[in-house]
Amino acid sequence: AMALCLKQVFNKDKTFRPRKKFEPGTQRFELYKKAQASLKSGLDLKAVVQLPPGESINDWIAVHVVDFFNRINLIYGTMSEYCTEKSCPIMSGGLKYEYRWQDDSKYKKPTKLSAPQYMCMLMDWIEMLINNEDIFPTRIGVPFPKQFQQVCTKILTRLFRVFVHVYIHHFDSIINMGAEAHVNTCYKHFYYFIREFSLIDHRELEPLVRMPQGWGG
Repeated sequence: AMALCLKQVFNKDKTFRPRKKFEPGTQRFELYKKAQASLKSGLDLKAVVQLPPGESINDWIAVHVVDFFNRINLIYGTMSEYCTEKSCPIMSGGLKYEYRWQDDSKYKKPTKLSAPQYMCMLMDWIEMLINNEDIFPTRIGVPFPKQFQQVCTKILTRLFRVFVHVYIHHFDSIINMGAEAHVNTCYKHFYYFIREFSLIDHRELEPLVRMPQGWGG
């Protein structure tokens, strides 16, 4: 099922974005490999997200933000055909939550957008940030900026909204594509990570607090 999902994504060029690469030989590449290995070993996800002894927290957060961006981007890509201007004219999480878009260039004030428009703006915005060497430095010895964790909180908060929208509005599509287990694992991993480092305001998590049994948690 996973192969099918990925195939669907790769066939849709518009939804697949170039990943930010971790260069082999760098400390961050080693950290990324370590994180992936412990995921594959089927360890408890609560343990997987913990900072490995002796590692820098900012490096660890950087690796995960980039990895979550790639994975959530793929998840949304697989269901983007079900998320249209017609089906989702507002970027929302059920009737109670509506997300408006704001950035420093085109939308200076929070603006109502359709879900597909919001997702497009979001993925472009994150991509711009993670490819900015001043914010996500890749060279060894180049320090992270002071506001690094604040930037990551903003990225992760907005990525969480992708889960909210996908779970609440497109869960039947996830099931029909056989992607439920994959999406749930990705969500749990993300959730344990943000909880471990208190990276998202708990009020942002409310839309998914009462998810039906078996939806992660």
